[in-house]
Amino acid sequence: MSAVEHRYEVRSRTERYRGPVFDVVSEEVTMPGGGTGVRDFVRHVGAVAVVALDAAGQVVLIRQYRHPVGRHLWELPAGLTDVSGEDLAAAAVRELGEEVDLTAGRLDVLVDLHSSPGFTNELVRVFLARDLADVPAERRHERREEEADLQVVRVDLDEAVGMVLAGEITNASCVAGLLAAARARDTGWSALRRADAPLPR
Repeated sequence: MSAVEHRYEVRSRTERYRGPVFDVVSEEVTMPGGGTGVRDFVRHVGAVAVVALDAAGQVVLIRQYRHPVGRHLWELPAGLTDVSGEDLAAAAVRELGEEVDLTAGRLDVLVDLHSSPGFTNELVRVFLARDLADVPAERRHERREEEADLQVVRVDLDEAVGMVLAGEITNASCVAGLLAAARARDTGWSALRRADAPLPR
């Protein structure tokens, strides 16, 4: 049984900032009980992340500097869905190759998440990659800027989950992906979705 939900209608929109990755907008929205309210938010292109799980049960983690928080974070291979016409699975494979020099023989959907819906519409699809293989040395991506400083490690999945619970991993897509991967493994991979599964509406 579900309650009748108020329909939030946009009365006006003002673009405050436009950038290559995100825009900042203000929208006047109708509120329950009458009246309107203004909501500022970040309109984001979206992203993918990849839990790359090898045959030994280890996941590939990267440690990358993130300027907004002023420190290095443990993360999954991940990136923006900013290539025109590229589907999400292809974006995940591209990021896996660019950031950790790997390809995957099998790709499934683990989880979708709104990273911080109080201020952004960013939607991240987290994939599970298995049957991993190295990208040949001559075809590897040249990493620049913050990516030139990436540290790449492999950690047992249960150890990585322990890092999440200890507060050592705080990146949202990494937390969600690792916990979802551990749950999926423990249920025999029965809840995985196909790589081309539709996004939530």
